[in-house]
Amino acid sequence: MFFSLLAILSSCKSQPVNNGGNTDEKGAQVAFGDTVNQLSDQLWYAFQDSRNNYWFGSNGEGVYCYDGQAILNFTTKHGLSNDTIRQIQEDKKGNMFFSTMQGVSKYDGQKFTDLQAIESTDWKLEDDDLWFFILGKSHEQGTYRYDGENLYHLQFPKHYLHEELMERVAGTFFSPYEVYSIYKDRTGAMWFGTSFFGACRFDGQSIKWMYENDLTITPHGGTFGIRSVFEDREGSFWICNTLNRYVFDFEKTQESDRLQYEKIKGIGNAELLDGEDYIYYSHILEDSEGSIWLTTWQLGVYKFDGVNITNYKVKDNGVDVNLVSMHKDKNGNLWLGTPNNGVFKFNGASFERFVP
Repeated sequence: MFFSLLAILSSCKSQPVNNGGNTDEKGAQVAFGDTVNQLSDQLWYAFQDSRNNYWFGSNGEGVYCYDGQAILNFTTKHGLSNDTIRQIQEDKKGNMFFSTMQGVSKYDGQKFTDLQAIESTDWKLEDDDLWFFILGKSHEQGTYRYDGENLYHLQFPKHYLHEELMERVAGTFFSPYEVYSIYKDRTGAMWFGTSFFGACRFDGQSIKWMYENDLTITPHGGTFGIRSVFEDREGSFWICNTLNRYVFDFEKTQESDRLQYEKIKGIGNAELLDGEDYIYYSHILEDSEGSIWLTTWQLGVYKFDGVNITNYKVKDNGVDVNLVSMHKDKNGNLWLGTPNNGVFKFNGASFERFVP
C-alpha cells in the first residue's frame, strides 16, 4: 500500500486512465483523474508542487496536473467539490488543497475530501496554517484557516470605517469584506486584502486595518479591491498599485486602533505606464535578482529592477491577452494564468503560451 501511494503522489503520469471509479486493494475509492490531450483555455492559476508536478486551476473545468509527460484532469466526477478553482496550495505533508466556489477540497494522492467549514470567531496563528478565500462566491465574507485537522471560517471584526464605507458600497456585486488576497509577511503575520474595506494584518494577537482611497477606488471610478500585498527585500510593502509603497511601524501599531505607516513614492509615470500615472496590479512577486514583477489585467507584465521599468506585452496569435495571476516556480520560472488563453511561461525574453 505504501509503495502504491508513493507512486501516485510522486507523479501524475503514473496514474492510469479512468473515470474516477477505481478502488485500491481495500476497496476504497481512488481518484486518478482523466488523462487528456491538452489543457483548458480558462486557466486562472498555476502552481508547482514539491514533487515538481504543475497544477493548473480552471474557471469551470476543474484542475489539471502535468508531470512533464501526461496531463490529468480532476473534476467533480473525481470528488472535487466544484470545478471553479480560486486557489491552489500544498501542505508540508504533500497534500494538495483547492479552494473552489463550493468550498475547499483536500487531495491526498488517492481521494478528494471536502473540508467542512466550522464557523468561528477564534482567531489563531500557527506556522503550518493554510489560509483560503473564495473569490466571487455570492455573499462571501471573511477568510478560512486550516490547522491540519479542521477548517475554520473566520469573520472579520467590524471595520473601524464600517458605517461610512457601507454607504459607498451599496449595490456592489462583491461583499465588502470579501477577501481578494492573502499574504504572509516576514514576521509570519497574515495580511488580507478585501474588496472594499482596505487591508488588515493579523499578528496572532489582534487585527489592525488600513484604508487608502487609491487602493480601492480607481481613478476612472469603480472599485478594484486589494488584490495583492507584498513585502520586498528592503521591507517596503507594495499594495495594489504603483502610486505608493508603505513602511509600517508595527511597534506604534500595537498602541493604535489601526496600522501605522509612512508612504514612500511609488514607481513609474504616464510615459512609462501606457499613459497612466500609476497602475493597478493583481499579482506581484520578486525574482532571484531582486526585480519586482507586476501583473496587470490588460497592460501585460511590468518588471522593475530598482532603476528601470520594462513592460512585457502578452499576446496570443497577435492579440493582447488579459491576465489573472502570476506564479514563480522552484526554478524561478514565471507563469501567468489567464481567463481565456491558457497559461503562459516566461522564456527569458517574452511570455509565450505553454503547450505541453
